[in-house]
Amino acid sequence: MIEIKTSTLSNGELNRGVFATRDITKGELIHEAPVIPYPNKEHVFIEKTLLADYAFEYGINHSAILLGYGMLFNHSYEPNATYDINFDNHTFEFYAYTDIKAGEEILINYNGDVDNKDALWFNEEDSEKA
Repeated sequence: MIEIKTSTLSNGELNRGVFATRDITKGELIHEAPVIPYPNKEHVFIEKTLLADYAFEYGINHSAILLGYGMLFNHSYEPNATYDINFDNHTFEFYAYTDIKAGEEILINYNGDVDNKDALWFNEEDSEKA
C-alpha cells in the first residue's frame, strides 16, 4: 500500500517521503507505527542528534520515536492523511484524510490537527537564526 521514495518536498540530506502504491480511500488505515516513548526530560539528549527532527510529542510528559514508516511522512498544511495516537497499543495510526491516488505522496500536518496552520518549530528556529 505504501513505499518510501525520493520526495521533491524535502530538501534535507535524505529527501525521503511515503508514497501510495495503490489508490487509498478516505478513512482507510494507511500505517500503524509502533513507538518508543521517552520522558521529555531526556529530549535534551535526542536534540544533539538527527533524531530530534523526527521525534513526536507523545502525551504531556513524553516524546516518542516512531518505528516503521512513521517518521518519514512529510508535512503539508493541506494534508491528505492524519494520525491518531493509540496510547493503549503504543502506536501512531495514520489514516487517509482524503482519497489518495497511487503514486501520490502521503502528507500529514506536523502540528497534529489537519487544519492547524501554526508555524512549525523548525521554521521558527530558522527565522531566529536569520
